[in-house]
Amino acid sequence: MKRENKSSDFHHIGNKLLGWYGKNARDLPFRQTKDPYKIWICEIVFQQTRISQGLNHYNNFIRRFPDVKTLAEADENEVLLYWKGLGYYSRAINIHTASKQIMNDYQGSFPDEYEEILKLKGVGKYTAAAVSSICFGGKMPAVDGNFYRVLSRIFADDFDISNSRAFSYFSQLASLIMPDNVGDFNQAMMDLGSEICKPKNPLCGECPVNDDCLAWSMEKTSDYPVKTKKVKTEDLALKYYFVHRNGQFLIRQRKDDFIWKKLFEFPQEISFELEPFIKNIKTVTHKLTHKNLTIEIANVEVASKEIWNRFVTQNQYIITDVEGSHEKSFPKPLENYIQNSLKD
Repeated sequence: MKRENKSSDFHHIGNKLLGWYGKNARDLPFRQTKDPYKIWICEIVFQQTRISQGLNHYNNFIRRFPDVKTLAEADENEVLLYWKGLGYYSRAINIHTASKQIMNDYQGSFPDEYEEILKLKGVGKYTAAAVSSICFGGKMPAVDGNFYRVLSRIFADDFDISNSRAFSYFSQLASLIMPDNVGDFNQAMMDLGSEICKPKNPLCGECPVNDDCLAWSMEKTSDYPVKTKKVKTEDLALKYYFVHRNGQFLIRQRKDDFIWKKLFEFPQEISFELEPFIKNIKTVTHKLTHKNLTIEIANVEVASKEIWNRFVTQNQYIITDVEGSHEKSFPKPLENYIQNSLKD
C-alpha cells in the first residue's frame, strides 16, 4: 500500500519520537558533543559496525586523532592501524583523505553546509545529513536502513528500497513526520530502528508510535520494507605463501584498487626454487560483503639463507616478525594465520 495522501499532517509522529528519545536515548560518548569532526567519525565507524562492537575502536581512534589537523598530518599506515578490527578499511583511507580536504579546502574548519559536507571523500547523503542536522541545525533527514524500515512499516508503504529512487522517496516520506528538531529526530530514528523496530522480531509492543503504525495494525510488520533486488554474491579464490625463516616472514602492502585496500599481505607468488620448502597448505574461508573468499595459505619454511636473501631482494618484500606485525594492519584471515603459524 502506498501512502498517496501527502498533504496529511503526520508531524505528531515525529513529536512522539522526540518525547520517547528524550527519555530513552542511548548514553553514547558522541552524543555529549556537537563537534562535527567527532560526529563524522562516529557516523563512518558505525555505518558497518554495531555500536556495541565498535565503541572501543571509536574511543581509541578519537584519543589518537582528536581533531581534523591531527588526522590529516598522520601517516596513512597509522590511521589504518587504529582502524584495525573495524574492517572495510577503505573507510579509513577515505576519512584520512577527507581530513586533508578539510585542511586544504576549508582552512581546517569542518564545512557547515550539507552540500559542502557531501563533497568530502567517502561521505554520502546519509552521513552529510546526519552531521549537518546534529551539528549545524540542518533540515535533512538522515535516511538509512533504519529510516527505510521504520517508515515502510508506519505507512505500510511497499516502495522497493532497492530502487535507485528509494533515498529520495523516503526522504520525502520522512518530511511528513519530521519535527523542527531534525538532529534529535535523526538520532531518534536510529535508536528506534536499532532497539525497537528491528529487521526481525521487532518489539512493537514497546514502540512509542505503534498506534500510528499501519503495518502493526494489520499484523504485517514482517512484510516491510520491500526489497526485490538482491546483490549477487561472488566467489573468490586467493592463494598466499607464508614465506618464513628463523621467526621472520615476508609481507608487502596491497594497492588500493581491490579488496583490503592498503592492508599488508603475504606473497602471492614464489619462485620455483622455493617450492621444495613448502611444508603444508591450509585452506580458510572468509566472508566479505557480497564476496565469499576461499584462501589457500602455503607454509614455506626457507632453510637456505642465500635463497631467502635472493627472493627478498628480487621482490622487494618487507621482512617482519610476529611482534612487528602488530604495528601493521592485515586482513583478518592473514592476521589469524600469523598468530598461529609460528607456534607449530
